[in-house]
Amino acid sequence: MENYLGRLLDNRYEILEVIGTGGMAVVYKALDHRLNRLVAVKILKDEFSRNQEFRRRFHAESQAVAMLSHPNIVSVYDVSRSGDVDYIVMELIEGITLKQYLEKKGCLNWRETLHFAMQIAKALEHAHSRGIVHRDIKPHNIMILKDGSIKVADFGIARIASAQSTLTREALGSVHYISPEQAKGAWVDDRSDLYSLGVVMYEMLTGRTPYDGETPVSVAIQHINGGAPLPSTLVTGIPRGLEQITMHAMASNADERYSSATEMLRDMEEFRKNPSLTFVYGPGGQTLRQAPQAPQQPQQPQHGGMTRSEAERYAAARAANRAARQPDERRAAERARREQEKKRRTVIGVVCAAAAAVVLLVVLGVVLLRGSGTNDKPDTPEVEVPKLVGMKLEDINPDDYPELKIDLNGVTYDYNDEYEKGYVYEQTPKAGEMVKGGRVRTISLKVSLGKENNLMPDLAGQSEANAMSQLKAMNLGLNVRREEESSDTVPAGSVTRTDPAAETELQEGQSVTVYVSLGSGKMPELKNQSKENAKSILDAMNLNLRITYLEEESDDIASGNVTRTVPASDSQLSRGQQVTVYVSKGSGKVTVPPVTGLSVRDAIDLLTENGLKYEIKRVYSDTDEKDRVVRQSEAANSKVAKDTIVTLEVSDGPEPTEAPTEAPTTAPTEPEPTTESSESGD
Repeated sequence: MENYLGRLLDNRYEILEVIGTGGMAVVYKALDHRLNRLVAVKILKDEFSRNQEFRRRFHAESQAVAMLSHPNIVSVYDVSRSGDVDYIVMELIEGITLKQYLEKKGCLNWRETLHFAMQIAKALEHAHSRGIVHRDIKPHNIMILKDGSIKVADFGIARIASAQSTLTREALGSVHYISPEQAKGAWVDDRSDLYSLGVVMYEMLTGRTPYDGETPVSVAIQHINGGAPLPSTLVTGIPRGLEQITMHAMASNADERYSSATEMLRDMEEFRKNPSLTFVYGPGGQTLRQAPQAPQQPQQPQHGGMTRSEAERYAAARAANRAARQPDERRAAERARREQEKKRRTVIGVVCAAAAAVVLLVVLGVVLLRGSGTNDKPDTPEVEVPKLVGMKLEDINPDDYPELKIDLNGVTYDYNDEYEKGYVYEQTPKAGEMVKGGRVRTISLKVSLGKENNLMPDLAGQSEANAMSQLKAMNLGLNVRREEESSDTVPAGSVTRTDPAAETELQEGQSVTVYVSLGSGKMPELKNQSKENAKSILDAMNLNLRITYLEEESDDIASGNVTRTVPASDSQLSRGQQVTVYVSKGSGKVTVPPVTGLSVRDAIDLLTENGLKYEIKRVYSDTDEKDRVVRQSEAANSKVAKDTIVTLEVSDGPEPTEAPTEAPTTAPTEPEPTTESSESGD
C-alpha cells in the first residue's frame, strides 16, 4: 500500500506516510491542502475496494459516524472516493493507544482506571444516543492524548467488517473483548459495548484480560459461560464499588448488565464522589441503591438484589470457610469417593470430550459465519414496515415506531420530479414488508431535493453531513470548502450560512463555502469549576484551544478549583487561541500561634514551623521572668500572610534600681533594650 505515498486525493489530501495498518485498511498521515492541516486518511485495501457491497456499507457507515461530534470520539471529516481509492479522512491524533500504555505500565491504579473509563463511557453515551453501536471496544481502539484525555476510534468499522465471510487476524485479536452475544453471533445492541468496556476496565485494574485460552474459540466459550475471577483476587487495593461496576458491566446475560452508558456513568460519578460506596442491583441490572462501604462488617448476601461481584465474593468466602472447617475424616472420605469416581472417568471423559468437540465446532461455525447472519433477536415477532414515502422528513418521529429504527442520520438526498423538496420518495425495506422487530432492523430513507435545478439550496440549520450530501447530489462537480465560525444561535456541527447564498445560480465546478457552527465561541464562566470539568468544557468547544494551567493562592476558592481565566468569561475566542486557566492551590495565609508566656526559644520554633518570621525586642518586666515572651505583635490565632514578621517582646527581667556609689557628674543614661530578628539571627 506504499504506492499511495505522495499521491494527492481529490486534489486536496497529500499522502505523507503510513501510520497504521488494520484488517481492512491502511491509515496514512496526510496534509489537507485546502485547510492547511494534518489529517489521518484511512484507505480501503484493494481486496475490499473491489467488493461493491462492501464499498456501499463502508460509505454508509462512515457517513453515519461522521455525524458524531464529541470530545472523546475521533472526528471523521470526510468520506469519499478518488478514482479507484475509497477513503475516509479523520482527525489526526498525537498520542498512544491504551494498549501501548498498558504494556508499558502493566496495570493502572483505580483512580486512573476510573478517569479513562468515564471518558470511554461518555463517548459511548453520545454514539448510542445517535443509534451507533461500536462493536469493537478494546484498548487498541482507544487513544490517549498527551493531556490525559482519551478518544475512541473506529466507530462503525466493526459493523462494516461483519460483511466479511472470513475471520481476520485482527478480528481474532478482538475475541478477548467481545460480548457473549457477539461470540454466539446473536443480536447486538448498546449493552455489548458496555460489556467490552467492563473487560477493558478489568484489564486496566489487573493488567490482564478476564479470559484467555490457546484458541479464539476457547476464549469465546469462556465469555459465554462467564465466571471470571474478581479483580480484587488478583490485585490488592481495588475499591469494592469500582469492582462492582466492572463486574456488573461484564454480566454474561445482557439483561443483567447496565441498560445504558448513561446508567453506568451515573454509578461511576457517584463512586467518584465517594469511593467508599458499594452498590446493590435489582432485576434487569437496575441500580437499586448505594451504601457506604464498611470493611469491618462484611455485608451479608441479599438474594435477588446481590451484585454478581458480591455473590461471587460471598460464594468464594463460604467455600473457603467450609474447607477450613472440614475434619480429617471427611477429607479421607472425600479421597475415597474420588477413587470410586476415577474408575468411571474414562467413559465419562470420552463422552465429555465428544460433547466439547461438538460445542467447539458449533461456536466456531457461528463466529465464522456471523458476518453473513442476521442480528435479529430470537423469537422476535414480525412487524409490518410502515409507509414513510410521501411523508415530510421533519414530520417523521422515530419514537412512533419503537419496534424499528428509522435512520434519520443516514438520510440520502437526490432530485426527484415527483416529490417536493423535503419529502421521502424511497424507503428500504418497502412499506408493507414483514420484518423482525428490534433496533437492528433499520429503515433507510431517500429524501427529495425537489426538481433538479442549479440553485444553491438553503442549508442553514442543517447538519454538516446532510448539507454536503445535498451539494454532492447536484452533480455539478462543485469545489466545496468547509469553514468554521462561532454562532450564538446555531448548534455546533450545523450549517450557519453558505457562500454563495441560498437560491443563487450555481455554475459547474464553482467554488462553494459551507460555514459550520462551532457553537457560541465565547469563554464560558469557569470560576469554582474543578480543573477536570473546566478542561471538558473547553475541549467540547472544538476550538483546538492552547490551554495552560497555572496555580495560584486563593483564600476563597477551594484547592483544585478554577480561580479565574485569561481571557475572562464571555470574551470571544478564536480557533487555536491561547487560554490560561488559573487553579487554586489553597489559601496563602497562615494562623499565628499563641506564644505569649513561652520561652523565647519555644516561641521562635513555633513561629518558624508555621512559616512566620520573627523579630525580638528586649524589654524590662517586673512580672515576667527573663527570656519569657511578654507580648506578640500579631494576635494569637489571627490569619496573616506567609513570611509575616511577628515582633516578640521578651523579658530582660526587672529594671536595675541599685544607686551608684558616687554621684555622677552627669545625668545617668537609661540602657536601651536590644533587638534581634529572624533575618539577622537568633
